[in-house]
Amino acid sequence: MKREIILAGVGGQGLLSLAAVITKAAQNEGLCVKQAEVHGMAQRGGTVESHIRLSDREVYSPLIREGTADLILALEPMEGLRQIRFLSPEGGFVAGSAPFVNIPNYPPIERILEEIEKIENHRLIDAPAIARKIGSPRAANMVLLGAAFPFLKLSEEALIGGIESVFAGRLSEEMISSNIAAFRRGLAEAG
Repeated sequence: MKREIILAGVGGQGLLSLAAVITKAAQNEGLCVKQAEVHGMAQRGGTVESHIRLSDREVYSPLIREGTADLILALEPMEGLRQIRFLSPEGGFVAGSAPFVNIPNYPPIERILEEIEKIENHRLIDAPAIARKIGSPRAANMVLLGAAFPFLKLSEEALIGGIESVFAGRLSEEMISSNIAAFRRGLAEAG
């Protein structure tokens, strides 16, 4: 078993927490994991990306080669498209459909969504709207984690355990439960 996952987003969207949850879930399943991340002025709305490689065998490098990613999971649609060169022909592309407009020349969202529609294995989801609807506006990243579940090849139990482990001591039990509920709602959206 081998999975290569690229996470993409903008600083403040919870990408690094999302990476930690996936990494912990893979470790919960006894997999070897390597992860690397890039913070591009993350605290100011800059690009953030993470490469996660997991396998039942030793992983020697965290970096993913172009054309080999099994999944691109993007918290924001344009940031996902920036990573498209990494996606394998059979790979999945899961992205939040709501733009995070952080630059003055942000392309028209219609053009971005048209490009995503051309990707064979894509799923667009308005994660912030879903998170607000369930009363957890900051849990859009967990909604997208649930929507990406079919491409991750990790068990639901391991991912929930990852959420609990990563947020233990940082969030209240109520907030951890809200993040799990957001994950489950994304899972339901994945159908």
